[in-house]
Amino acid sequence: MPVSMSNEEKEPKESGAGAETAEEPKAEKAPENTEKAREAEKEESTPDGEKDGGEEEKAPHGKSKKEAKREEKKLKEENEALRASLSELNDKYTRMLAEYDNFRKRAQKERDGVYSDACTDVLKEVLTVKDSLEMAMKFADDSEFSRGVTMTLTKFGEILKKLGVEEFGAAGDAFDPNLHNAILHAEDESRGENEVAEVLMKGYRRGEKIIRYAMVKVAN
Repeated sequence: MPVSMSNEEKEPKESGAGAETAEEPKAEKAPENTEKAREAEKEESTPDGEKDGGEEEKAPHGKSKKEAKREEKKLKEENEALRASLSELNDKYTRMLAEYDNFRKRAQKERDGVYSDACTDVLKEVLTVKDSLEMAMKFADDSEFSRGVTMTLTKFGEILKKLGVEEFGAAGDAFDPNLHNAILHAEDESRGENEVAEVLMKGYRRGEKIIRYAMVKVAN
């Protein structure tokens, strides 16, 4: 009579047999031709300058050295052009400044000349009044009228001095054609050659400008 085995006795054997016969799953290997295809695609997408043996170094900001050099050369040319333009503008400014300075000096000189000429014309007319007063003083006496003429002449002298006018010409001066106008000539052994013997009308000047030449008599 066959002996029947219990379920408990069968299970350990089955589980043991299953542990012995179980195999671990193996990792699938990528086919070699797939890896070669990927390498070929990578080589095709890579620029010639970046391939092995001819790789081009990258400059900052992702630019190649050639591009950086071209940009640097362009910037240098622009810089030189700006320097030349600046130098040209500076020359123009310097010339313009010099021309303006010359114009300002000429204008100032012309204004001074106009004022000096106008002042001279007025003084020439006013001095004739002074000459008349001085002539009247030759006949002065102790009257109030004579004292009034004297005071007027004194005031005349003060005003002329304020205007920068000075008189010249006196007996005994050496004759100077730049200051004197000889209208008479006399022989006088008591005086030297070309000496002013008498002043007929005083001379006046304002600075270097002659307002009126002195009318004189020259000796010898």
